Amino acid sequence: MNERAFWLREPGLGEIRPVSLPEPGPTDVLVRTLRTGVSRGTETLVFRGGVPASQYAAMRAPFQEGDFPGPVKYGYLNVGVVEHGPPELTGRTVFCLYPHQTAYVVPADAVTVVPEQVPPTRAVLAGTVETAVNTLWDAAPLLGDRIAVVGAGMVGCCVARLLARFPAARVTLVDVDASRADVAAALGVGFATPDDAVGGCDLVVHTSATSAGLQCSLDLLGSEGEVIELSWYGDAETRLSLGGSFHSGRLSIRASQVGMVSPARRGRRSPADRTALALELLRDPAFDALLSGSSRFDELPDVMARLADGNLPGLCHTITYDEG
Repeated sequence: MNERAFWLREPGLGEIRPVSLPEPGPTDVLVRTLRTGVSRGTETLVFRGGVPASQYAAMRAPFQEGDFPGPVKYGYLNVGVVEHGPPELTGRTVFCLYPHQTAYVVPADAVTVVPEQVPPTRAVLAGTVETAVNTLWDAAPLLGDRIAVVGAGMVGCCVARLLARFPAARVTLVDVDASRADVAAALGVGFATPDDAVGGCDLVVHTSATSAGLQCSLDLLGSEGEVIELSWYGDAETRLSLGGSFHSGRLSIRASQVGMVSPARRGRRSPADRTALALELLRDPAFDALLSGSSRFDELPDVMARLADGNLPGLCHTITYDEG
């Protein structure tokens, strides 16, 4: 079967390539893609060639082909319909950590059924909401916490929406772009620029992937508070001042990432459980505030370049396919 896939030929240059699919085995599914989403932070970093050589293995996507810095087929926010597979999956809409490709064959246990109430376009956020779920398992926020989320990108917005459900919590989304105030309002949280943000926080989640954002996160903490660091900096240098209240206030920075289930739940939740939970959470229409633009699959090489150089603004840019 002749299909098409998006490849990064070399840093800064993407292309559409033909793909021949294998025959599905008895435990496989053939999925016809409806929508994919571009992970604006990670995928644009890959597009620019910003993955350090020391992290090539750690940064591999589940169904990646090729190697960094290129040629490489990379991506992991894919929603499609099962055209062939076990009877209980055939005809169902599913989410898979698969790159941008018109159709693909994977093991049946690599897909997760999308709830009927979740439209395909919103379902592409499953991978990002899954990151947010893992973050909250790591962070363990408490009743009535004062929390800031620094960086109003895809991940930060998803984290903020989940935190908004905590009783009596004061949640503020912090970003240098004042226009993100409208997104914050749609997510049910407060908004502030770094200059206006109120300190004394019990917890800060940082997602901006900038030194200034991480410094702001530390500065917003109250005594013995903690920053949960979600940013992926690639090969960019990170500068941080650890003077001031860092030592006297006993502040801490702790990394969180989605590659493994949080230690707080690892003994009782599998990655598949976490994905299913993310899709259930996407029943919430507030997440539609993150869907900021759409392009056709054949436009993806140009779209990725514009996302990478900042000429295409917004949050989650989705890709439509002929069948979608």
